Amino acid sequence: MQFEHLIAINDPQNPLVTALSRDQVWAGLCHRVDNPVPFLPGMVSCTIVERTEAHLRRQLNFGAAVIEDKVTQADNHWVRFDIQPGEQHAGGSLTITIEEPEPGALFLRFAYTTSFAANPNSEERAYIDYIKSAYHQSDLDCVRIIRTLAADGTAQ
Repeated sequence: MQFEHLIAINDPQNPLVTALSRDQVWAGLCHRVDNPVPFLPGMVSCTIVERTEAHLRRQLNFGAAVIEDKVTQADNHWVRFDIQPGEQHAGGSLTITIEEPEPGALFLRFAYTTSFAANPNSEERAYIDYIKSAYHQSDLDCVRIIRTLAADGTAQ
């Protein structure tokens, strides 16, 4: 399954939404890399296993399941999470890209690739809309947390 969508960060038409800078959004995404616990419901802990200039390897502990992923990024542009296939997870990826079609107009593009429902005749196909909705809600929560970090001065 492949799924992607955009979430607006700044809305010039809505003065009630505090505008964030690209640096604040990037700092929030970096926070998600280093401390994903607030961003992923059910996560108990995250252990960084390896950190190099090219990537980061983590173990994500969800209690009953431990998932390993590899994180790569292009500074101030995108971050990619590649979930390693294992006994408890089939693997997949999430790429979050900062898009700025004009100065100050910031968006986050969330692009998912999973092996879920790869077979068009699979019973899993019935769950695709539910999964897309869950991903979308999780991504809205991500943006909300980034906004909170920026307001607290954590994402500067």
